[in-house]
Amino acid sequence: MDRASQIVKSFPQSRAGGNPPDPHDEDSRGTAMKPDLSKVLSRGLGSRPHAVAQLRKFSSRMLEPGVHARFYRARKMFILTVVSSAIGLGNLWRFPYVAYENGGGAFLIPYLLALFTVGIPLLILETGVGYKTRSGPPLAFKRLLGRGYSVIGWAAVLVAFLIVTYYSVIVAWSFDYLGFSFSLAWGSDPSAFFYDDFLQLSDGFFSISGLNLMVLAGAILAWIWIYLSIFKGVRSVEKMVWVTVVVPWLLIIIFVLRGITLPGAMDGLAYYLTPNFSALLDPGVWIAAYGQVFYSMSIGMAIIIAYSRFLGEKSDVVKNAVFIAIADCFTSIFAGIAVFSTLGYLAFTHGVSVTEVVRGGIELAFVTYPAVISALPVLPQLFGVLFFAMLITLGVGSAFSLVQAVSASLTDYVRAERWVLTGAICIAAFAVSLIYMTDAGILWLDIIDHYVNNFLILLVGFAEAAVIGYVYGAPKLREFVNRFSDWKVGRWWDVCIWVVIPLFLGLALIINVIDGIADPYGDYPLAANLLGWAEVVVLPLVAVVLAFVYRNHEGVDVDEQASE
Repeated sequence: MDRASQIVKSFPQSRAGGNPPDPHDEDSRGTAMKPDLSKVLSRGLGSRPHAVAQLRKFSSRMLEPGVHARFYRARKMFILTVVSSAIGLGNLWRFPYVAYENGGGAFLIPYLLALFTVGIPLLILETGVGYKTRSGPPLAFKRLLGRGYSVIGWAAVLVAFLIVTYYSVIVAWSFDYLGFSFSLAWGSDPSAFFYDDFLQLSDGFFSISGLNLMVLAGAILAWIWIYLSIFKGVRSVEKMVWVTVVVPWLLIIIFVLRGITLPGAMDGLAYYLTPNFSALLDPGVWIAAYGQVFYSMSIGMAIIIAYSRFLGEKSDVVKNAVFIAIADCFTSIFAGIAVFSTLGYLAFTHGVSVTEVVRGGIELAFVTYPAVISALPVLPQLFGVLFFAMLITLGVGSAFSLVQAVSASLTDYVRAERWVLTGAICIAAFAVSLIYMTDAGILWLDIIDHYVNNFLILLVGFAEAAVIGYVYGAPKLREFVNRFSDWKVGRWWDVCIWVVIPLFLGLALIINVIDGIADPYGDYPLAANLLGWAEVVVLPLVAVVLAFVYRNHEGVDVDEQASE
């Protein structure tokens, strides 16, 4: 087969078949980029006008001076955006508590092992898929594997949309608490203030009497910031991620420096960092370590695939993945120093053990930390403002990455102005999030978040590893990634994709299902947990419907999106 025939064969043969030319493929580079190529080929393609049009469009676009500059800038944006998304609220309130509960300093052993056997391999997988296909998750899996596999991509997009609906409400709470910090409005009982005065918590899951206007006001501020961060696409994101990465890091450093100088700080750090090696014999510790890595790095949420489509040819896929993973890991460990040093101080001021003040999750941010802030001897209002400003920037960075992942995926299928489509997504997510702004909102948030994290994200990650490993072929994707990486990955990566990741995620799913049936989550009524199970069943079904509806769509070219 001659060179021209190879190139022509790579073009779509019909509306539903084939893929657009892949700029990474050897047959689509080199002499294929010469300006007169389409004219030469068109002499023998009189009956193939569609192929001629595609060739002319592709070759002229690759010769455009601004194209490569856009992709080079997009590589920096990709790294910052994924770091901004990965370094979120979970680094501050989930990792330190999980480490404390699972062996302290010894937890770093299974955690780092999980980072290199699950976290980095899945980051490489998702980056490679987006980079090769130049598509959002639905179209990416369709182009790699066929129509039916776009279900996996649609599931990831729906997970991202679902997460941002309640994540934005936590940002709204942070906006409100930023205002409360000026007067330390939570007083001497932050728990009663949070649940009774602020959230006005109802008596039960289905006891809903109306919207909390204060939370609604905070949510409006949150969504305005999210929209303004992404309404111009990658260009506006490039500017905003500097704020949502640099500002939180500066504030974490401030809190570490302040925390370690407080009385009792060393006692708190001892609980956090002292290794309990006997805990490593507990299988639950290893499951917790792998789970923390998976939840912390934005895997299975459409973000990484959606953004990696804009990487240029000089991007180092493996180096990017390692950098992102290490940045996320180091931030988690460092944030734990800030958290436990201040918890040690709180225990010291109350004359109790550190174990009596340790909390994880939402209570750490909105109950424990306000108590710490009130107890500070100097400038408590200032540190209150700084703390909740840190929560806001961490939350917004993750939230707009989730919305941008949804938007970047939908632009493969929907012909609309970027700002219009982004606005529609934000309005839809805001409308769904209204349920979390009611007096029973935190209960709904807890249920939805539990089933997303323990089932849906794991399911997406399992499916990605399984189809890339056993259908597309892990060695095939590894060879592609190594062509564009200074740091090469070996066959160990194939083993992780074939065995380690499916085994861990499959086991975790089975355990979670058994536990969820035998011991329903929380103290919620049966109907509340049935709602959570319905979420697990309905979301994949919606993904199937979307895959069917858009089964014949070829998608929008990446250069058109990058230039918007």
